[in-house]
Amino acid sequence: MQIRYLGFDQRENSRVYRFDVRADGRPPQEVSVSADISIFRDHSVGIQEGPILSGNKLTADLERGWEGGHELTGADLQAFAETKALAGAQRTGARKPSRHRPGVPVETQPESPWRDFRI
Repeated sequence: MQIRYLGFDQRENSRVYRFDVRADGRPPQEVSVSADISIFRDHSVGIQEGPILSGNKLTADLERGWEGGHELTGADLQAFAETKALAGAQRTGARKPSRHRPGVPVETQPESPWRDFRI
């Protein structure tokens, strides 16, 4: 099965993402996934993530044999936000500690004739 993103239509407070679905031997079929704009804001997910999330939702629905309407829900966006936050935390934990030595306080540095500004 091949799924290709075609674009979206804005309808008041929702977006409808359109996809071209091609299955083995069947003619291409246009399928849409709708999403309420407010759920993106509620879960702090950027609207630019909509096509990818809709494509993933559509793929999962079609693999399960779902024939009804396709819709991105708050649960879908919450799962995405949690996965993204977990990945960010893992990246932060995987960072190597700083290799810089801590600075020596100015008071403990030896006097240098080159730094004598009294001249």
